[in-house]
Parts: sequence; structure tokens; C-alpha cells
Amino acid sequence: MKILVVGGAGYIGSHMVKHLLRAGHSVVVADNFSTGYRNAVPDCCACVELDIANSEALDTLFATHSFEVVFHFASFTQVGESIEQPGKYYSNNLSATLTLLQTMLRFDVKRFIFSSTAAVYGNPQTTPIDEDHPKQPINPYGRSKLMVEQVLEDLDQAHDLKSVSLRYFNAAGADPEGTLGERHDPETHLIPLILQAASGRRSEITIFGNDYDTPDGTCIRDYIHVSDLVDAHARALDFIIEQKCSATFNLGNGTGFSVRQVIDTARRITGKNIQIREAARRAGDPARLVADAHRARDQLGWQPRNSSLEQIIEDAWHWEQQYPWS
Repeated sequence: MKILVVGGAGYIGSHMVKHLLRAGHSVVVADNFSTGYRNAVPDCCACVELDIANSEALDTLFATHSFEVVFHFASFTQVGESIEQPGKYYSNNLSATLTLLQTMLRFDVKRFIFSSTAAVYGNPQTTPIDEDHPKQPINPYGRSKLMVEQVLEDLDQAHDLKSVSLRYFNAAGADPEGTLGERHDPETHLIPLILQAASGRRSEITIFGNDYDTPDGTCIRDYIHVSDLVDAHARALDFIIEQKCSATFNLGNGTGFSVRQVIDTARRITGKNIQIREAARRAGDPARLVADAHRARDQLGWQPRNSSLEQIIEDAWHWEQQYPWS
């Protein structure tokens, strides 16, 4: 198929591009490189620098290529930043996405795979969280993603645009072959921060809160390997083609690990005595966030295969060690 991957130079998008190329698809990457990296895109893949807020640039792109499906990863994702700069998040995550969707309709492209988030749920009322859990996001990031999901429902009803929204919990890990991985600037995700402390790129890792109602007092989160995430996206495309309907799926491991468990596992795998510093809780951090992903297993035939905590950290540690960060 001829596929457009928006945000294909970023963390998850670049892994998706590699997966799609290996499956034999023809892929075009569109990215503004605000957070992505050119060298994350293979030389064999067409790559266009543009911002999806630019309707004219999108028109040119869609007029040049006869796309059959669009994968959308081009979102801002930092919760704290979204609280400080909500306009940035509504402009990019909502308004620019709407511009992309309107372009798709003009060119009769009606298959869309959307990178959503568990942040649409807000503070969990029950755990594990399934797709029917109330959607009450507590920050602009989560609200911007939920708004796009609502737009997609309306576009399906009005224009038969079929979409799959995939609500990630905690994406983690790196390409098992070591060619791709996380390199956010600034980095905010727990596992790469821990491994930066192990490699000496930072002096310590901070634990925010040690008095939660969990076995060791630290927050519990659900981590899913990036390779399992992209497999779910590929299956979502198959779902749209075969079922000809829209859907929403959680993507998670179904098992939670505490901050201390992650640090202890990283110590075992790296052989490093990772220094920790304890600090007060951060506002808005729930004690537990764990996915119920049975719907994806049942309807997509998806099964996480690389998402043991050990595998996630081993692959991320390989990436941390071999990447020329300087």
C-alpha cells in the first residue's frame, strides 16, 4: 500500500516506518523535525519536511502521491508543558490534525490510524482501565487527544472516514536491532532517564513520592515495548481494511511495575549502582495506571511479545550504550 506516516522521524513513528517498509509497503514520511530526527528515516524512504498545519503544503503532498492510508504520530506529548502552554497543544494536536483530516477528505483518503493516549481517561476510577472507562482528561494534552477522537467519530458519520485510535499507556524500549530508540530533548520518560543515570549522562534518578498506596510506596505504570506498539498499528490497518469500521483500542501490557521495580531491574541489567533521590509527589500522578487491553487482543489478534520489563530495559540499554549522543 501507499502509506503516509506523519511524524515518521520521531520515536514511535520511526519504528513504524521500519516495520511498514519491511512489510513491503511504499512509505512517505512527513515531519517538521521539531522533535524528530532526519537520520531516523531510512534513505530508501521518501521524506518531506512540512508542518501539517500548512494546508497548501499538504495539498501538494497529496496531489503528488496517491495515499491509501495515513498514520498520524505528529503530536506534542509532554503533560507538564501542555499545562504551561495549552495553546501550543490545541494548535498542533487538534487544529493541525483537523487540517490534515480535511486534506485527506479532499483527496478521498479515508483510512486513518491515530496515535492517542491513556491520558484521555484522567485519574482512574477503576484499575485496570478498559476502553469504556469514563473519559475525563486532567490536562490539555489528554483533552487535545480526546477532542481528535471525537472529531474522528463525527467524520466517520458524515464522510465515512474510517479510523482506529490507539490509546498508549507507557511506550518504552528500543528497536531490538539497535538502530532506533528514544532521544527526546528534554527527556521526560522514566526508563531512558534511569539509563542515562546508569551510563553517567546524569548523576541520579529522582523518585517522586514514596508514600503511595502500592506495595513499595512508588507509582505503578504499565510499560509496552515500542515494537509491540507498531505491531498493533499494523494490525489496526488490517482491521480497517477487513472490517470497514472505526474502533478504539487500549495498548498496554496489562501488568504494572513500580518505579522502584524499574530501577532495580535496570540495576541488574546494567550492572550499575544507579543513584536515586527521593522527592515529594508530583501533582496529578495517580498511584496506578494499568491497561485492560483485552479488546485489542480479541479484535486485532494482538499479543505483546517483547514487553517483559527485562526485554524493554535490555533493548533500551543497548540503545543508550551505542548511540553517539555527543
